Parts: sequence; structure tokens; C-alpha cells
Amino acid sequence: MDFNFDWTKYRDNTGMPLAGMPSRLGVGANAIIFDDDGCILLEKRSDNGWWGLPGGHVEIGESAQDAVVREVLEETGLVVEIMRLVGVYSHPDNLCFVQYPDGNTAHILSIVFECTATGGTLQMSDESTELRYNQVNSLPDHVVLSHKIRIEDALLRSPIPFVK
Repeated sequence: MDFNFDWTKYRDNTGMPLAGMPSRLGVGANAIIFDDDGCILLEKRSDNGWWGLPGGHVEIGESAQDAVVREVLEETGLVVEIMRLVGVYSHPDNLCFVQYPDGNTAHILSIVFECTATGGTLQMSDESTELRYNQVNSLPDHVVLSHKIRIEDALLRSPIPFVK
């Protein structure tokens, strides 16, 4: 294993070269939510204009499961139930870096769950400019690249979670 990390060869989750060495490690949780027609819910992010899965950072003292339920409610207005663990994503080759508008770069360990909506009403938050269920074979332009990997994995319906 090579512990001499060369951040210059990696890109962030939108494909841009990293502007600098990541300054922190974060833990995130994302939800893959299908509707009854098999379409997947995506949100167009207000901070960078890219489409992605609902989710966000796990707070201190919070489980990843509680975080994904909370984040989905905050970002979409939907109450969800976790159906299965899709995977855990942390390897730099899987575009696990985020560059924030303030210039900070973080390495995010992401835990991705498939969820089902059990209540609530679909409504935007200030973190998104659009929410939409999309056909999985015709996703919009500019989907966060790391989220495309997670969507592809979810579609495989593996009984064993991915660890990438």
C-alpha cells in the first residue's frame, strides 16, 4: 500500500482537477430513491448546479442511517425508510473528493443507502434548485460523477454491499 498520497493525479466528484490537498475528511450519507416506475430521484444542487443524490454530512453523535433519513427530509420533504446498504465509497479512484465554493477540498467517505419514500411531500430546500425523478437510462447532463458510480451499483441489485 502506498502511503505517499499524490493528490495532483485525482479529480473531484465533478471531474475537475483538485485545487489543493484535501484539508479534511468527512463522512456523508446519500439516498437512492426509486419511484414506482423505477425512476430515480435527483436534486439539482444550488451550490454548483450539478445533479446528485439527496444526502449530506453525518453529524457528530449521529448514525449514518439517521443522517440519510434527516438529510432526505431536509432536502426533499420526503420521509424515507432504508431498504438496504448499497455501498461504502472512500477510494480516491471513485471521485470521493469535494471542492467547496469557499475553496476548501475534502475527502468524503460516503455511505449509500437505497431508501423508499413512506411519507412527506416532495419539496425543494435552499440546497436545491430542482427535484426530479429521472429515467435511469436518461439521466440529466451534469450528474455528479461519483453519484453516477453509486447509481450504477444500485441498479445491479447486489445482495452484498459494494466497498469501493
